[in-house]
Formats: sequence, structure tokens, C-alpha cells
Amino acid sequence: MMFTKILVGLDGSQREPGILKQAIEIADRLGGRLYLCRAMQIPMSIPAVAWSLAGDDFEKFLREHGRAALDRLAAALPEGLVAEKCVELGQPGDVICRVATERQIDLVVIGSHGYDGVDRLLGTTAAKVVNRAPCSVMVVRQRDLD
Repeated sequence: MMFTKILVGLDGSQREPGILKQAIEIADRLGGRLYLCRAMQIPMSIPAVAWSLAGDDFEKFLREHGRAALDRLAAALPEGLVAEKCVELGQPGDVICRVATERQIDLVVIGSHGYDGVDRLLGTTAAKVVNRAPCSVMVVRQRDLD
């Protein structure tokens, strides 16, 4: 199977550069292009200033904040590697699976999470994507990033 359309789930964490590096290596080897995807949700992924905004301004701020982060990442990548930058509001697992379906993605690359109390209760984003994505999923573990 050719993985030419590679969706990279990004969250602004310290793991993000390592996850992106793995996706770039796959794209380079297989001639693929990256679809950078960031889900914006409350309370994670947003700066404190956003709490002072209301309604449509709040949604616009979230999208602009996520878009600026993806623009910075994409600017450092080789020209032509990024096919699309996608910022959506919602739970990361839901957003990644929806975008993967809509764009007919071949491979999702996502980071794993540690299992703290909340993860054990609700399940990780990675687990949700692995179970619901319409395509193959590569989970980059922390030890792969060290």
C-alpha cells in the first residue's frame, strides 16, 4: 500500500517535533504529502487570553491560534511537502478521524500519551483514532522520540 496522503495529528506539545519528524521520513521515502491537522478544544490548546472572548470571537481566536501554529511548522518544512493545513474545533480523536475520512487519508501519524488517571478513564486520543480511523495509523511512542 502506498501512503501518499499522510495526516499528522499535532497538538503543540513537546512531542510534536518528533512526531512530525517521523511523518516527514515516511513521506520522503514514499513520495507522500503531509496534511497537518490540529484540533482546538477547551480548555486545552488555548492561551489564557482566549477566556476573555465571547461567542464567535472565541471560535475565531481558536482557529487563528491553531492556524498560526501550523503555519510556523509548515514554513520550516521543504516546499511542496505540505498538502494542507487543517484546524478544526472539537475533540482531537473526532477531528482526526473526520478529516481522515473527508480527505481520504492513507495514513495517520499521531503521538501516544502517558496513562494518567484521566487517560485511563476516558481513553487516549491515540486509542480513539486507532479504533475509529478509516485508514492505517502509526502511533509514535515517547521512547521513539528520545
